[in-house]
Amino acid sequence: MCGGRDERGESVSDGWSPAPGPQPPMYSDGVSVHIVDHPLVHDALVSLRDKQTTAEHFRRAATRISVLLAAQALSDVPTSAVTVETPLGPAPGRRIRGNVVVVPVLRAGLGMLDAVLELVPGARVGHIGLQRDEMTAIASQYYSKLPARLDSSYVLMIDPMLATGGSAVAALDLLQHAGAKVIRMICIVAAPEGVALVDRYHPDVAIYTPVVDRELNDHKYIVPGLGDFGDRLYGTI
Repeated sequence: MCGGRDERGESVSDGWSPAPGPQPPMYSDGVSVHIVDHPLVHDALVSLRDKQTTAEHFRRAATRISVLLAAQALSDVPTSAVTVETPLGPAPGRRIRGNVVVVPVLRAGLGMLDAVLELVPGARVGHIGLQRDEMTAIASQYYSKLPARLDSSYVLMIDPMLATGGSAVAALDLLQHAGAKVIRMICIVAAPEGVALVDRYHPDVAIYTPVVDRELNDHKYIVPGLGDFGDRLYGTI
């Protein structure tokens, strides 16, 4: 099949081809990782990876992918049967009855928050601030504000990059110490090292991501990854 390049300079084929299937796992079968393989997720992911993507378009792609990942991670949120009146009569349906709490890990996680709240506008929001030491890659906490009653909440932790896993484990520790029992995590790009560390310390936490990349480099950045998510989101490169 012949191919070419589109107006953005990306390689394209002349004919239709099916979306690629799920990647082979780079971790044990017991790890609770859900690979989100929806074509729209991967279309947004390509835009986020592309080094030519401007901050404006990066934000748009981050919003798109966050909505789709959150929808998948919330697919088992508790609901209650209800009946509403349409202009033509009663109609049965379901409403979310779970007490949803969304917790972004600062600062990059804020870039996903508004998208998630579009899906669950009634959710409560907590914040966890962690700073990674660039030399040691060890995360230290500088802020934490979490809602009450996490023990009866459905908690969705959002952090776009799961690299070493140190920040994720530290944030999950805080959530569990605060009483959280049901926790889901969504990230846009993960590394095998981060997945393994989360599984080691929090095997009951399900991770939703479109991709587990190849490895971490010597600076603990995900390869091929997408660079520094926060810097690209806020134009601080």
